[in-house]
Amino acid sequence: MAVLEIRKYGDPVLRERALEVDEITPDIKELVKDMIETMYATMGAGLAAPQIGISKRIIIIDGEENELLVLINPVLLKKEGKVYEEEGCLSVPGIYGKVNRYETVTVEGMNLSGEKVKVTKNGLMGKALQHEIDHLEGFLFVDRVSKIKRKILLDEYKKKNH
Repeated sequence: MAVLEIRKYGDPVLRERALEVDEITPDIKELVKDMIETMYATMGAGLAAPQIGISKRIIIIDGEENELLVLINPVLLKKEGKVYEEEGCLSVPGIYGKVNRYETVTVEGMNLSGEKVKVTKNGLMGKALQHEIDHLEGFLFVDRVSKIKRKILLDEYKKKNH
């Protein structure tokens, strides 16, 4: 297992639509282990494979009550309600902004055994699912704020990180 480098805002891999995972191979299982180690080492609540430079549709989320959610090829099936809360991201460190999200989401994907799983989550887990799935589509949370707020956030990010 290894702690991998988190790709930061500006890295092209963060703007690409990640590729489907065709089968759960030993390499995919090793990648997930590395993602888990990286997420915990960086104090993240979730991580998507593009954030470590791998264009694969894999997300992990550290959930409530020590639940670790690993989803491969996740698809958002159902969305309910609205919330407007602050988010941050390991790929845009030190920057936080309020984002509109669905309150409750149902997502389907595969687990590491290759079995189809369906989860319905709200609260922090629901937001994290949407945030990480956004990464698989090439979106960052700063894309979900107004243009003016995005400029302010990205100017602040550039000052802190350059």
